[in-house]
Amino acid sequence: MRLFRHCDTVEELLERRRVRRRAAWSVVALLAIGALAWKAITAPDGVTDPTAQGANLAHGAVVTNSALLVFREGLEAVLVLAAFTASFVGANRRLRRPVAVGAAVALLASVATWFVAIEVIGALGGGGLDVQAATGLLAVAVLLVVMNWFFHKVYWTGWIAAHNRRRRALLGTGGLSALTGLAILGFTSVYREGFEVVLFLQNLRLQAGSGTVLEGVSIGVGLTTLVGIATFAFQQRLPYRRMLVATGVLLGFVLLVMVGETIQELQLAGWLPTTSVGVTFPGFVNLWFPTVEGLLAQAVAAALVIGSYFLAEHVRVRAPRARAARQPAASESS
Repeated sequence: MRLFRHCDTVEELLERRRVRRRAAWSVVALLAIGALAWKAITAPDGVTDPTAQGANLAHGAVVTNSALLVFREGLEAVLVLAAFTASFVGANRRLRRPVAVGAAVALLASVATWFVAIEVIGALGGGGLDVQAATGLLAVAVLLVVMNWFFHKVYWTGWIAAHNRRRRALLGTGGLSALTGLAILGFTSVYREGFEVVLFLQNLRLQAGSGTVLEGVSIGVGLTTLVGIATFAFQQRLPYRRMLVATGVLLGFVLLVMVGETIQELQLAGWLPTTSVGVTFPGFVNLWFPTVEGLLAQAVAAALVIGSYFLAEHVRVRAPRARAARQPAASESS
């Protein structure tokens, strides 16, 4: 009887520890979100009216948007790296070093890509309306990829599986080729996210300047660093799914605002007609509901995000269940 009571006590202790861990990281997540929201609300220049001549997103909004995307993409990079280094324990722990080297090189390559993008955009005309409209479309495209549930649940799962297959193949070869291959895996896992971030940030850079954008980047990198330390140094299993969903919801609002502002830039550049909705909204709300064209574009963007969720659910859940249900029926009929 004492043995069973002891086992029950151990299980209760482990469960309480899991609950405390979840609660602690929930508090950290809320503090991070609260800090970003406070930064946006208390911005010294307030919330910019997008209908004003030459108006752009406020300082706090730019910092928040850039920090959110960097943190979101950083979470994905950490999750991918953790997935295919999970088996590197004991004697294989040394194999994490080439992966870390590849990830570090990817960070440097992302910084280099930032300066290359600045040079390319400068050669195309800098902050002109046409360039701002084009970079706005690029930023929206990046957000649609980041918010695409089908991409993340189907393609992204395959991406991790492909990395794991490649890792097993490399471990079978051994030697310098294996270490080089692991470094390349670390590089591709991080640089893919860094490249997306660089593309998205160019539109914000044209509106608010590099200093403001890099302020948000530093916040996002700081939060990602904390998650990385907890994952790799302290071997903590974090609620990645909840964190990705939470940041995804926030980025959904960023997507709607970004689409509305991009449509305005396209209209100012003469690329699209302008049809008033016939209603005047106060202050920054005009950025969310600008024109008929803006509302249609926002509806299409929301439909793409929501539709990708249902498509992913069909491919990963409903279709396999339907096939599994048909197999017993077919065997019984035969």
